[in-house]
Amino acid sequence: MLREQLRPAITIIILLSALTGVIYPLVVTGIAQTAFHYQAQGSFIQKDGRIVGSELIGQNFDDPKYFWGRLSATTPAYNASASSGSNLGPSNTVLLVNVKARIADLKAADPGNTARVPVDLVTSSGSGLDPHLSLAGVKYQVARVARVRGLSSDVIEKAVQENTAGRFLGVLGEPVVNILRLNLALDSFKK
Repeated sequence: MLREQLRPAITIIILLSALTGVIYPLVVTGIAQTAFHYQAQGSFIQKDGRIVGSELIGQNFDDPKYFWGRLSATTPAYNASASSGSNLGPSNTVLLVNVKARIADLKAADPGNTARVPVDLVTSSGSGLDPHLSLAGVKYQVARVARVRGLSSDVIEKAVQENTAGRFLGVLGEPVVNILRLNLALDSFKK
């Protein structure tokens, strides 16, 4: 009786393991490689023949001549293998200290800027890896980047426009700017 029950159980385990552990992953990987090859390969951005980053993972920019992105909640910063949010709630004192420190950094880098600091400049995203920033977060930094680079605000704003991705399907989400792409575009400008 035990043999009669054991054989079908083992057969099912082997079949389901092959289906969910081998066949399904191969099919999904094949579809991804065919339909979304660029994304499946990491969405790498190259400059002068070498990879400088990914469109999908933020990078730490702290030089005033660059636009700064969202904060990273990972350790070390923007570590893709440690993707996570901070899990700090709005009443958490650690979050409040971090937000105040970031505001102080932004004000120190651009003391003449009296605009209200956009929230995405002082908080991390849910993944801690977000490569994008809202238009408000980017526009807050335009004057600083223009001043430090010795370029007009119009030139910087044009670069921002050229690197802004619109709403998904024209209606979902908000326009965002990929900070790495924008900073690479700025590095190509001559004074």
